Amino acid sequence: MNGEQDFPDPTSLCQPQGVHGPSQAIDTSSFYWEDQCWVNPPLENYLLYELHTGTFTPEGTFQSLESKLDYLKALGVNAIEIMPIAQFSDSRNWGYDGVYTYAAQSSYGGASALQHLINTCHYKGIAVVLDVVYNHFGPEGNYLGEFGPYLTDKYCTPWGKAVNFDDALCDGVRRYVIENALMWFRDFHVDALRLDAVHAIKDFSPVHILQELRADVDRLMAVTGRRHYLLVESDLNDPRFINPLSHEGYGMDSQWMDEFHHALRVAIGEAKIGYYADFNGIAHLAKAYQDGYVYDGQYSEVRQKVFGRKAGNNPGEQFIVFSQNHDQVGNRKLGERSSTLYSYEALKLLAGAVLISPYIPLLFMGEEWAETNPFFYFVSHSEPELVESVQQGRMAEFAAFHSGGEVPDPQSDETYEQAKLQWNLLEEEPHRVLLRYYQTLIALRQQLPALYHLDRRKLAVFCHQEQETLIVHRWYENQQVLCLMNFSKQSQTIYIPTVGEANTPWQKLLDSADPEWQLPDESQPGSAPESVSGSEAVLCQPESIIIYAQHHEQSRFHLPAPISPKLYLS
Repeated sequence: MNGEQDFPDPTSLCQPQGVHGPSQAIDTSSFYWEDQCWVNPPLENYLLYELHTGTFTPEGTFQSLESKLDYLKALGVNAIEIMPIAQFSDSRNWGYDGVYTYAAQSSYGGASALQHLINTCHYKGIAVVLDVVYNHFGPEGNYLGEFGPYLTDKYCTPWGKAVNFDDALCDGVRRYVIENALMWFRDFHVDALRLDAVHAIKDFSPVHILQELRADVDRLMAVTGRRHYLLVESDLNDPRFINPLSHEGYGMDSQWMDEFHHALRVAIGEAKIGYYADFNGIAHLAKAYQDGYVYDGQYSEVRQKVFGRKAGNNPGEQFIVFSQNHDQVGNRKLGERSSTLYSYEALKLLAGAVLISPYIPLLFMGEEWAETNPFFYFVSHSEPELVESVQQGRMAEFAAFHSGGEVPDPQSDETYEQAKLQWNLLEEEPHRVLLRYYQTLIALRQQLPALYHLDRRKLAVFCHQEQETLIVHRWYENQQVLCLMNFSKQSQTIYIPTVGEANTPWQKLLDSADPEWQLPDESQPGSAPESVSGSEAVLCQPESIIIYAQHHEQSRFHLPAPISPKLYLS
């Protein structure tokens, strides 16, 4: 590069010998696309499934991921969200340490395998969301400083110097990021990008980098006729990020809603420590259903300040909710999934709480069958000082947050292997029953207009803190849905509110305590009545959800065929 030393190309599309090796020129335009008839679904119809390429299958490649697409389709998933695939050191990494933003990870199969995966997804009716990281660049193999002022010490971030979006000579850096986003949309046919931690993007330019990105993506869509979405992770509770450009917003299409997760987990029994200390459970979960943000102008004990703004005018599809994701599992000390933290009944309640929400639901790989393997944080750096720094950092992070057990070594191959999904569990109980339960819930959501129309104005919530019960009422035209949730560990009597049509009985569509969702060796609790009227009492079993509806017949609800595990185990 400088006549004395060679460096990889910052815009390299291929690093076959890793982050320190030479860049290989490839032609991404030579791929033969067969998705001309593909139409990206409306965002409100998305059902997201977050996965990590390396641990989703035993082989950990884009090609092997393709073999599971029919399974995801049978489950009811219509959009996969792939954790970052920008080239990182070696082969074990969450992806947030990528240093070649334009290069698809070589150990996953590289650019052509990614294109083939996306082409196949579209053929099977599945949208592809790619997680990208524009708030920092990874440490190992990062030679960007040799080419220009990509970083600035004007701001301090958790990863050191900030990406230079508004300091001297920032114009080229801004184009570097925007052209990368456009490349994924244009050359790889990605349907949406999930932008990691945009609250860590420091930019006080007159036009924020996200606004500039939104405008450029809009121009691309006008040329190609394809629809693309920009999704963000933000913990600022600021609707400016998701407000349109015409309203002085940044124009992002939707954002992850961590506060829904936090309130839900406290409601189910999570200890109120760390960031959970700000949440009281049922009441805050009710507020999340109604208002999106839990904190929208109240004092936060954890942050020690008044926090957030109201998002009253933002539609339901602008919020993405979940009971698990890579962060909330992997950033626990022992990487525990919900399946090892809560009861089997609680798992069904958590799933129901997410899937009846007026927001876009996201599942984390394996949660639908109660995967028991942990999902640890893992890396595979080659620089000893960096390895030690990561190891010490993980131990310091959990010094006070969680007790018990040693912090798994992020550098260990065993840590990585333990995080891989166990597809053989699909043939065992309780995993097989839970999988069918998820499949049923998803079908209900996708077939009932009162659930799949994300109109936050057509929602009411009835909260009973002492009972630890919640009723969510949703409707669309004349169809009404009532969701009764009992978060306590005792049976609770819940009275049907006087909503809907007074002379029309409520018909039961699902009860998580019904025998078909119970394990064979467990005693069967009492089932809720098949039909009830307004003001009638219903006995709700511990940690359960019951869904009633009026005028659901018009939806012609049908349950898809059960998933056959043997088809997806090879």
